[in-house]
Amino acid sequence: MCRYAFAHYKLHYACVSCRVSFKRHPDGTRGHTCPNCAGPLLCAGHDFAAPRRGDRKAWSVVTAVLNAGLRYEGFEPCGCGREPKFRPRTRAQLRARRRAAARTGIPLAELLGRRDPQEPG
Repeated sequence: MCRYAFAHYKLHYACVSCRVSFKRHPDGTRGHTCPNCAGPLLCAGHDFAAPRRGDRKAWSVVTAVLNAGLRYEGFEPCGCGREPKFRPRTRAQLRARRRAAARTGIPLAELLGRRDPQEPG
């Protein structure tokens, strides 16, 4: 049974410059803006857990993940899949994936989604 098929859940949106997140309904025609700085909010997905506002290191990792075009989704878009998708949580994990991307030529966005950057795709 599809988890997200029967109800319209709000998505998490984050402003990485202000280091805040909000839950909003998806708006396809225009993007959401931050109420603090009026900048654009980045869609972070259904299962985003925002770090504390003062944790600059964790927010730098969130910024890299969101700027790579990835979202924090624990389920498949329809909600059927139960395999949580990996996203780096520490700067050490982010550095390892950046080094692997530079060494192998694989796009960073693809390596950010892998649990182990050394494993073949």
